[in-house]
Amino acid sequence: MSEFILGDCMAYLPRYPDNYFDLAIVDPIYGDVSQGGYMNANNGKQVGKGAAVHKNYHLGVWKQEKTGADYFEELRRVSKNQIIWGGNYFSDVLPPSQGWIIWDKQHAVERSFADAELAWTSFNKATRIFRYMWDGMLQGDMANKEERIHPTQKPVALYSWILSRYAKKGDLILDTHAGSASSLVACYELGFDYVGFEIDPVYYEQANKRLMEAQKQIRIEDIMKEADNETD
Repeated sequence: MSEFILGDCMAYLPRYPDNYFDLAIVDPIYGDVSQGGYMNANNGKQVGKGAAVHKNYHLGVWKQEKTGADYFEELRRVSKNQIIWGGNYFSDVLPPSQGWIIWDKQHAVERSFADAELAWTSFNKATRIFRYMWDGMLQGDMANKEERIHPTQKPVALYSWILSRYAKKGDLILDTHAGSASSLVACYELGFDYVGFEIDPVYYEQANKRLMEAQKQIRIEDIMKEADNETD
């Protein structure tokens, strides 16, 4: 049974027994986004350095401190395997790994923010690279362009790629920092049950709306396919 919960994951994780989740795919806080050149505050209003910044973004949650070691201890307790975005920022609490994931954003020009993002994994696998353009208004699948509703939003295609290679049928997926809910959309599309958390009510509302719209669209497509099969 899938759930998307508004709340602090650290208030909920203690309720789950050891190894409850098969795979955690998470994107914890590893710095103030405004310091990365992506967003800045201007008289309390949000200003973006690129056209990709959505009008409904806001800064509140990004004033939080970097995710602490207690979170990673609890994450490893409740999940059998982990994929942690920004793992390179947490070398003090994460053990060495040879199975890193690199997301190459294929920027058309050099940006003030990173051209790629790294994810630490608990898997004993070779490092893999996923290449998918995520450059302002440009996206890897322009025919199905995603609305940007979160400053650290990642494409659904990235999570679909991860799930297809690192998860098995029947796995229960955890995302403690769901943000835009891209991971949850990918889980739904591929048939994985999930539990997701988002602490910020504004982002949660937008992400939940996005998730419900994706679920509705998939159900409509399934109904249309069934109707086509009946007429064949």
